[in-house]
Amino acid sequence: MTFELIRDVLAWSTLINMIVLFLWVIFISIAHDFTYRIHCGIFKISIEQFDAIHYGGIIAFKLGWVLFNLAPYLAMRIVGS
Repeated sequence: MTFELIRDVLAWSTLINMIVLFLWVIFISIAHDFTYRIHCGIFKISIEQFDAIHYGGIIAFKLGWVLFNLAPYLAMRIVGS
C-alpha cells in the first residue's frame, strides 16, 4: 500500500468515526428516555448504569478515535507535506 492510500483511508476513517460519535452523543442527549426504555427492557439496568455505560463508551470511543485515526492521520499529513 502506498503512503497516500493509507493517509486517505485514515482520513475517511476519521470522518466516519467522527460522524458516528456525533450521532451517538446527539441521540443520547435528545432521545435519552427513549433509548433508556429500549435498553432497560432488554438488559434490566438502572438509569445510573445506563448513563455510566453510555458516557464511558463515548469517552472510550473518542479516545480510540483520536489515538488510532486522528493522530496517525495528522502525523502523516505533517510528514507527507
